[in-house]
Amino acid sequence: MSTTRRTILKSLGALPLLIGTPPLRALAQTAAESNTDIKVPPILFVHGNGDHAALWLTQIWRMESNGIPRARLAALNFTDPLARNDDTVAQPDHSSTEDQRRELGAAIADLKRRTGADKLALVASSRGGNAVRSYIKAGGAGDVSHAVLCGTPNHGVFAWDAGLGNEFNGKGPFLSGLNQGDSEVTPGVAFLTLRSDGQDKYAQPDGRFLGKPGTPTGVTAEGPELRGATNLVLGTLDHRELAFHPRAFREIYKFIAGREPSVIAITPEEAVQLSGLVTATPGGVPTNRPVQGARVEVYRVAPDSGERIGAALYDGRSGPDGRWGPVDSQPPWSLEFVLSQPGELTTHIYRSPFPRSSDVVHLRAAKPAAAPASDAGAVVILSRPRGYFGLPRDVVLLDGKQPTDIKIGVPTDSVSTVTVPAAEVGRAVAGLFNEERIVARAWPLAENRITVAELTG
Repeated sequence: MSTTRRTILKSLGALPLLIGTPPLRALAQTAAESNTDIKVPPILFVHGNGDHAALWLTQIWRMESNGIPRARLAALNFTDPLARNDDTVAQPDHSSTEDQRRELGAAIADLKRRTGADKLALVASSRGGNAVRSYIKAGGAGDVSHAVLCGTPNHGVFAWDAGLGNEFNGKGPFLSGLNQGDSEVTPGVAFLTLRSDGQDKYAQPDGRFLGKPGTPTGVTAEGPELRGATNLVLGTLDHRELAFHPRAFREIYKFIAGREPSVIAITPEEAVQLSGLVTATPGGVPTNRPVQGARVEVYRVAPDSGERIGAALYDGRSGPDGRWGPVDSQPPWSLEFVLSQPGELTTHIYRSPFPRSSDVVHLRAAKPAAAPASDAGAVVILSRPRGYFGLPRDVVLLDGKQPTDIKIGVPTDSVSTVTVPAAEVGRAVAGLFNEERIVARAWPLAENRITVAELTG
């Protein structure tokens, strides 16, 4: 099969990130209802390095808004999502390519059992695409109808003679094995790759993002493409946006469903119910290992001040499986989640309104990126899990100023931090990313508390 290349215009347009006005909502509901008879295979979403299932929240909502039943959508949590430094050498709280392939296989079998489907569509972000390709090539092609790889470094983040055991080395045995042959895809499965036009920090010709400026990486912006796949270029989307942006959703849906989506905006529900996992970060390493007994509180807050409105909507402990909830909310409500557990900072997470229900509202304790100054009264982090901050591409303001800890050029940073003086602890701190604005409260560091304003878009 010859490779198909189609470049998408760099101008992404003004696609809505969250919800529309009431007339649009009614139109979207009508469109979604008319699409419920579309024959779309169940879809399993596969996250990337260090991530978790919750990153797929908005794409799951968009699939639901286009008439795909929630029961036919699933998002996998790899137990230890970070790759080993050397794939052949055991490393605490990290996973090998074999670990990932095995866990993906179990998730595929479970979703097939629950839906009764013969085949699934797999949609993967970054490292998740390595597991997808490995599973399919190792004999799993019969389980998979479509494989969508979003920003997956299919030819490596680098291709060097040193460090051949690293999973992301294009010259190493893992990727070399996947890429051998005239076609780099497995027959019988429809493959789509999504890549950026130079804004993916893991597909760069220079090694500056690997700590080796001036050293050629041996890969280019075309690194995520595969011979034999449909390969699309999505303009200036960054590494994570290639999976989670509304623009990416259009291509993912169209490839799997065989038609354009009826809506891109998320259709809100009348009532919202939320639940999720509390996951551990031993020694600061992000894992998806469940935390039992963590206290989770959920409050409704005023969107313009972050002040709490009334008593807690939920106050409970995570179970043996790490799950918390459910909590009832409404689409217009801004929320504060408070996560407390031994050995971690009490983390106050402020979120924009949830337009739809979700069972993947996962919580991890936060830590400052660097030791705060001795006179810091509070630490507030602006976090964008589903993309990076691009300057000057994006409008990014934290506490009324453009952050200085975000690099200019290729988007590489997903968090920005501001410290608040002790005399100003408790005040409101606003974070702005393009059209999404979150107001949080600066909780006192002296009480071992930290604040996160987490963006949805």
